Amino acid sequence: MTNEIIEETQIVDLDNLHEHREIVTFMRRSAPLNTSQRTALEQHQHFILEYPVGDLRQHFSHPERPLTVEIGFGMGRSLVLMAQANPERNFVGIEVHVPGIAQCVYEAGLAGLNNLFVLDADAIQVLREMPDQSIDCLQLYFPDPWQKKRHFKRRFVSHERMALVEQKLKLGGTFHAATDWEPYAEWMLDVLENRENLDNTAGKGNSFPRPEWRPLTKFEKRGLEAGHKINDFIFKKI
Repeated sequence: MTNEIIEETQIVDLDNLHEHREIVTFMRRSAPLNTSQRTALEQHQHFILEYPVGDLRQHFSHPERPLTVEIGFGMGRSLVLMAQANPERNFVGIEVHVPGIAQCVYEAGLAGLNNLFVLDADAIQVLREMPDQSIDCLQLYFPDPWQKKRHFKRRFVSHERMALVEQKLKLGGTFHAATDWEPYAEWMLDVLENRENLDNTAGKGNSFPRPEWRPLTKFEKRGLEAGHKINDFIFKKI
């Protein structure tokens, strides 16, 4: 997953004429596109949804199939591989890094996928607009750990954000997070195991090693090369 960087957006409450800032977990970063990425954005627009999208399921030719949503898919290779390996499921990837979106649709085009869409948007806003109990699996792989204490509020895994995740997951649906940053792993475990509607499928206090069905990501490889432990957390909505 691509690193999430801080961005603050100003919102105006017209009813109360009160301005406040909503903390989000990312910031758009500019980066040049290579030739294949530029071509992909021109030739594979059919993979890209335009925000607002409403109910993500409605965009698929088989909306009744299980829906997996990945937040921050980075360059998208692992997401493409998962969609390719699971043609019976629908996949949506949310990312704000344009080269990542371009690379993802390039590889999706090469793979000839028909069960994957991507969009450039704030994942929290997308989730808010989804119907309740409409997502089968939500994936969050190697998010920015926000190492400084004053930035902990930027972490995606928080009680406030997990309440929204629970609301949108189907009963029996899963939240699957992975991190190579041990302090964030401990934070995740503390938050997730104190959610009444989530059950740790690895057993209380435990994490999984990387499941075989989850492809190795670029950021995960960097973590392994640095000697970091990989923690996969899979929590089921009960």
